[in-house]
Amino acid sequence: LRAFDHRVLDLSARQIVEAAERTGAVVAGPVPMPTRKKRFCVIRSPHIDKDSREHFELQLHKRLVDILEPTARTLEALSRLNVPGGVDITIKT
Repeated sequence: LRAFDHRVLDLSARQIVEAAERTGAVVAGPVPMPTRKKRFCVIRSPHIDKDSREHFELQLHKRLVDILEPTARTLEALSRLNVPGGVDITIKT
């Protein structure tokens, strides 16, 4: 799971874990992965105020949820989940 907002990410991770546990699958996680921080320095004005700059930062939060022994019911329950906007889910088998 990846998102820019950690609260939304934790909420969707909790939903996935609860849905998987209801179907009888064994779940390990969510494990917080290191946060990636991208920093940008932008000149405020191209003319006289060249020394005046603005700094921006993007933080990409990640969580790892490992579902062990998934069943067909588990996959069906996970496909029906409503995940909040801004959360990217990558499934690896």
